[in-house]
Amino acid sequence: MTDLKKRGNIKIGPDYCGRTRREFLHTLGGGFTSLALTGLLSWDGFFSNQAVADNSVISYTNPLTPKDPHFTPKAKRVIFLFMYGGPSHIDTFDYKPKMYGLDGKTVKVKTSGRGGEKNEGRIVEPKWKFKQYGESGQWVSDLFPHIATCVDDITFIKSMTADSPRHGSAMLMMNSGHVLSGRPSLGSWVNYGLGSVNQNLPGYVVMLDETGGPISGAKNWASGYMPAAYQGTVFKSAGTPIWDLKPVDNMNHKQQRHLLDTLYKFNSGHLADRVDNSALSARIANYELAFKMQSTAPEAVDLDQEPDYIKKLYGLDQERTVNFGRKCLLARRLAERGVRFIQVYSGGHHSDSNWDAHGDLVFNHERHCGNTDKPIAGLLKDLKQRGMLDETLVIWGGEFGRQPTAEYAEGTGRDHNALGFTMWMAGGGIRSGISIGETDELGSAAVEDPFHVKHLHATVLHQLGLNPNTLTYFHGGLDQKLVGPEGAKPIRQIIT
Repeated sequence: MTDLKKRGNIKIGPDYCGRTRREFLHTLGGGFTSLALTGLLSWDGFFSNQAVADNSVISYTNPLTPKDPHFTPKAKRVIFLFMYGGPSHIDTFDYKPKMYGLDGKTVKVKTSGRGGEKNEGRIVEPKWKFKQYGESGQWVSDLFPHIATCVDDITFIKSMTADSPRHGSAMLMMNSGHVLSGRPSLGSWVNYGLGSVNQNLPGYVVMLDETGGPISGAKNWASGYMPAAYQGTVFKSAGTPIWDLKPVDNMNHKQQRHLLDTLYKFNSGHLADRVDNSALSARIANYELAFKMQSTAPEAVDLDQEPDYIKKLYGLDQERTVNFGRKCLLARRLAERGVRFIQVYSGGHHSDSNWDAHGDLVFNHERHCGNTDKPIAGLLKDLKQRGMLDETLVIWGGEFGRQPTAEYAEGTGRDHNALGFTMWMAGGGIRSGISIGETDELGSAAVEDPFHVKHLHATVLHQLGLNPNTLTYFHGGLDQKLVGPEGAKPIRQIIT
């Protein structure tokens, strides 16, 4: 029988660790509250002039504090409309009249997709007609009758290229500038370079499709080797966009601060033992953001405040457009309130839940174009009528395009195409009503003014007043850049 000793009224055995379960839970609970308290006080600069044990000075600065740009910006914010899966450029905005009448014919054309490299294939001619719109006469297919009315505010880049024809790596390339994970996303670089205008809302918001997130998931909006404060904050695709917005108690802000001050006095004797108080505070900055969002976010995400004519403009009165329409309208409201970078996804999960039209091109693209056309046009028109478009850079596109030939022996599906595809931009100091770049007569590859994804990234940073070649973050012994070690120039042809 094991010998027992007594500590007060408690019998203890030979495996006694020195504390009772009650003592352990008491200490653990106090420790976590102290950790959170340190972050809250650090955010307000409470420790900025406090000395630690080695007489060094704690100088914590909120990583999302607004920063001056490198030069006068043309844009203040970005809304990236991401068409996940790869929309077909030759069926949407890249008019290829010579393809009509070639349907089913085998031609010699080099393609490279998920099915590997091929030297010939069966032509799938565009399934929709194209028309010219606006004073600029831009060509748009029948898939986008609403966006077609906005072409005089849009610049089409018809010669985009990327490094990978596979979703996972191509998504990472488009979002972080590299085919491998672990790099900060574009929105993280923007947050790092400029900080956040509104300290009560995230500086970087991501809204996913109701069917789910894209392949690679959170890697697409992660902060990589940067602090977590710069990563994207995901809003829910249905219902209240943000979890747990209601306060957990009935204390007002003054009462909450009084409690925090009291807890600080109790815990202040232990602060000198912290090795890296600044890093610790940065790690829990999101707790402070969540605290502040309790009073700010409910108003920001309340779409019921919008008049009916605005809701109709975004398609909230129609079943097929209501989901994407809500996200576009919320994007405008967040942009108004200082959110710096907003990414809205169309398409999620796999197969026809996104734009990945490997089987039935007509079914796939009519579904996704029909879901997004009116909301996107509504967003552009709403931003313009509010005087916000000039300072809001709107981007449309996916991770790549699609091939002019069929992927299989039968059917209309197209394989991935990273050798040439279309993206467009509007507002934010971008020229309007023009098209630049060109793919060959079948749309298989960029042949005139090809632009890599890094040039798109360089353009975004430039419009926000950031030099893409001097915006760096030291990691792994190197000054890392979004546009890579070789650098990249913005696309000057589209900048006003």
